[in-house]
Amino acid sequence: MKPDHILLSPDDDVAIVLADLPAGAAVAGVTLTAAVPRGHKIALHAIAAGAAVRRYGQIIGAASRDIAAGEHVHVQNLGMSLHALEHDFGGDLRSLPSPSEARTFQGYRRADGRAGTRNYLGVLTSVNCSGSVARFIAEAAEKTDWFRALKHVDGIVPIAHSTGCGMAGDNEGYDTLMRTLQGYAKNPNFAGILLVGLGCEVMQIPALIGKARLRADGQFHHMTIQDQGGTRRSVERGVEALRALAEVAETCRREPIPVSELMIGMQCGGSDGYSGITANPALGVASDLLVAHGGTTILSETSEIYGAEHLLTRRAISPEVGEKLLERIAWWEDYTARNKGEMNNNPSPGNKRGGLTTILEKSLGAVAKGGSAPLSGVYLFAEPITQRGFVFMDSPGYDPCSVTGQVASGANLIVFTTGRGSVSGYKPVPCIKVATNSEMFAKMEEDMDLNTGDILQGVTLEQKGREMFELFIRTASGEITKSEGLGFGGAEFVPWQIGAVM
Repeated sequence: MKPDHILLSPDDDVAIVLADLPAGAAVAGVTLTAAVPRGHKIALHAIAAGAAVRRYGQIIGAASRDIAAGEHVHVQNLGMSLHALEHDFGGDLRSLPSPSEARTFQGYRRADGRAGTRNYLGVLTSVNCSGSVARFIAEAAEKTDWFRALKHVDGIVPIAHSTGCGMAGDNEGYDTLMRTLQGYAKNPNFAGILLVGLGCEVMQIPALIGKARLRADGQFHHMTIQDQGGTRRSVERGVEALRALAEVAETCRREPIPVSELMIGMQCGGSDGYSGITANPALGVASDLLVAHGGTTILSETSEIYGAEHLLTRRAISPEVGEKLLERIAWWEDYTARNKGEMNNNPSPGNKRGGLTTILEKSLGAVAKGGSAPLSGVYLFAEPITQRGFVFMDSPGYDPCSVTGQVASGANLIVFTTGRGSVSGYKPVPCIKVATNSEMFAKMEEDMDLNTGDILQGVTLEQKGREMFELFIRTASGEITKSEGLGFGGAEFVPWQIGAVM
């Protein structure tokens, strides 16, 4: 018989039901007082109003009224809990076991020493005003005979966005956009970059380029539409520049590269009640495997670790690293307050339909993606990641924006867990989609690369994590993901806009 519920910790006040169950059903020693959807919580005993409610052995909120044994526990009777968190820096610090063998993937070695998993050309924009021209250039180049003759270039990626002007030229928002654009220009999955500006924007191209070259290989051209004399001439000049970049990119070949050169951005979106049980902890196992091999994994979405940050600071390699994470949490508390929001604006409506009630509950499941490795660094959004191992990059919980920051920071592979069925892609970086439950996987198999719902039927987290790790290597070596095959990645470049739009 299939199990009808799961208890995640002996200290928990709730169990998770694994099927749609009717009122009167006997589950976990209690009788359901009403029908409960799969993935949702039921009370294992009576809970008094105001009492803390635990899942994962951690507090996920407080009862907003008396809750009876067997009652559905959700938004109608569970709310946020303000409780003290103890930050024992390094208290849970542990080393990972050494791998039994060295592993490699087939990647592209770049001039700056980093490794790419794809071989794209990019048309990057400094401002929204040059976005259409960037697309015109890419479309025109793709119609040429020289482009059709290419065998070793994955494609041309126009990177348009909605900012770059109407902003202050010397503040946090400007610096964040600067890091993002510079990071994309340097991402190792690009074999060459054409940067296109309008000419009169706040984000000026000379400032973006800086004193040093943006790319060590010299595969970089730039221009402004105004200097070229308008749209037609810009498109003609842009196609010429791409052809020159393509001649060099076409000579690139995959070669064996240690998996220590993989930098994986980890995301979860469209989460459900299973996310913290199946896909996220399985990804945590895979993350530990990669880190043990010397690779790098990036956890992000600061607003979605809120209330679980103490689990990360306990793994910080130093008090300084732990304090840096807490500084970002404090920044977010101020950021949401001054914008008349609150941290518990999250979970989303879809998350709640999937069984998640408070941000505390969602965060506890989200941090499981980080496995058990030491937290070796904390970075700003789109800041270049230089420390190997398991790291954290500050970002919103909005998935396209968060992934944009990870790609700018240097990620050459993205792994995205989802319970509701998120569809997206992030050129130039391949994205592996991981389903948390078998029902959604069966329904959306054309979009999902891996199912972790079988964990509920007895497959271990260790087995699934190793399966995911092998998928990392195959994807990094060129295996096409479902989102790549469907053509995703042209609309998901979303820089984080901080500050006033003027």
